[in-house]
Amino acid sequence: MTPRKPRQGLTIGAVLANLQQEFPDVTISKIRFLESEGLVTPARTGSGYRTYADRDIERLHYILRAQRDHYWPLKVIRDALDAMERGLTPDPDQTAFSAPRVPAPSLDPDLPSASDLARSTGLRLTRREVVEETGLPESTVEALENFGLLRADASGHFGEPALAIARAAAGLAGYGIEPRHLRPFRTAADREIGLVQQVVTPLRASGKRGGREAGVDPTPDILRLCIALHTAVVRDGLARG
Repeated sequence: MTPRKPRQGLTIGAVLANLQQEFPDVTISKIRFLESEGLVTPARTGSGYRTYADRDIERLHYILRAQRDHYWPLKVIRDALDAMERGLTPDPDQTAFSAPRVPAPSLDPDLPSASDLARSTGLRLTRREVVEETGLPESTVEALENFGLLRADASGHFGEPALAIARAAAGLAGYGIEPRHLRPFRTAADREIGLVQQVVTPLRASGKRGGREAGVDPTPDILRLCIALHTAVVRDGLARG
């Protein structure tokens, strides 16, 4: 299949024809005025002709609707366009045509839910079974134990969370990351767990649930929020380079 070529920018005449389907009174002078006000910035060819991308046309539609239907002044429109440039989104209810809003949070499929954290499968594996399942050398599994990443129960078995730790360690090993490099994760996790226990213990003693439904253990939900916070902090750090 031949790859599709990117759409070329439209001339101001083609943009005018597009806009006049909804705004019959719009003129080339109007488009150029909006450009002079900095509300739309078409590209220029080497010979100086304006070329408008799809993004420019969408902005023009937004501007003209705001003026025609809601009488927004240019300053309000400029602020709304700036907000959309920064990732805010128009109100999905187009009849309201309110200022752009912070988008609703999207669920991260990689983050566990409170029910996931509370769930227990009863899985109990020997060290040999962990080795066979993950493909890690037994010496690496022992190193994960020595550095506190893997912890067997009183009977010497490993549960489902331990298996998840070993699988993650196996993946990281492919990038040259050794068990000794993973100690900060245990330290950070223990601190988070300690924080949760500080919050939950007095709630249990008082019979309160921090605003949650009575009789429902808040621990999984607090842990879920801690994990979400940790993930957000890491993503923020990566975004800052």
